[in-house]
Amino acid sequence: MADPGPPGPGLRRAARVILLDPADRVLLMHGYEPADPAVTWWFTPGGGLEGDESWEEAARRELAEETGITQIELGPVLWLRTCSFPFDGRHWEQDERYYLARTEQTPAWTGGGTELERRSITGLRWWTCAELLAARETVYPTRLAELLRTLLDEGPPNTPVLLETERA
Repeated sequence: MADPGPPGPGLRRAARVILLDPADRVLLMHGYEPADPAVTWWFTPGGGLEGDESWEEAARRELAEETGITQIELGPVLWLRTCSFPFDGRHWEQDERYYLARTEQTPAWTGGGTELERRSITGLRWWTCAELLAARETVYPTRLAELLRTLLDEGPPNTPVLLETERA
């Protein structure tokens, strides 16, 4: 894949993982706003790049820290997304790359690698595409059910798909 270049000024670079098990279920994390635990959502494992690590290194590290899963086949970048959202009293601007990965390993909620994760994540769950399509809960990225259905039906795209910017 050709590198799309550096993120814009002030953008946090984040590697996210679309982790599939042998039954094609996707692993999501359940999070909440620390100031208001009633505001919840589901999201993919992943997080910000540290130092000079690569996107792939960050994807592997974040997945291991957040789920305990280290035995993966890391595939291509599926999607690119820019998002903007308030969380824990600050505003976040992110440049995200979503990697496909597969595993046969069972996750274990590690409690999170950071203090913020321990204050804002309650656990993990495998979701089928049908469950995502029927979900009434908030899931990020917002079109994940549709994107997952396309991925499972057609396989990974030849080049990463640029998703619409999400702003909250």
